[in-house]
Amino acid sequence: MMVADSMPCVPMLSVQPKGKQKGCAGCNRKIKDRYLLKALDKYWHEDCLKCACCDCRLGEVGSTLYTKANLILCRRDYLRLFGTTGNCAACSKLIPAFEMVMRARDNVYHLDCFACQLCNQRFCVGDKFFLKNNMILCQMDYEEGQLNGTFESQVQ
Repeated sequence: MMVADSMPCVPMLSVQPKGKQKGCAGCNRKIKDRYLLKALDKYWHEDCLKCACCDCRLGEVGSTLYTKANLILCRRDYLRLFGTTGNCAACSKLIPAFEMVMRARDNVYHLDCFACQLCNQRFCVGDKFFLKNNMILCQMDYEEGQLNGTFESQVQ
């Protein structure tokens, strides 16, 4: 689930300027490499800018990093530590903060759970779905319910 807090994103890759060498904020040694990383208004060796939790090199996992509580983190660890969790509206199991989700109104679903709750048909991008009585329905099941007088019109 996505977090409500703001997640500071910082661009990182930069080319070493000619002339005076920069000092690394991680190890305090001069950066002699052609490339360096710039994050949090400081310069870093590529090996020195790492996630405080998983130790991954942040220059290799994307162009953003996240900071909170004096920690420098990759996206996954930021969401794991500071993201909000919730329960899936279909299976009621916990959804970890770092997991991708589908939303329909106030309901949140695991990607695998976002399917018609009558016939279990999975939805693809652009497919029409219907939300009736807190149930996700495919178009065929919704229309069948309409013909039988089971549902009133309520399109998502």
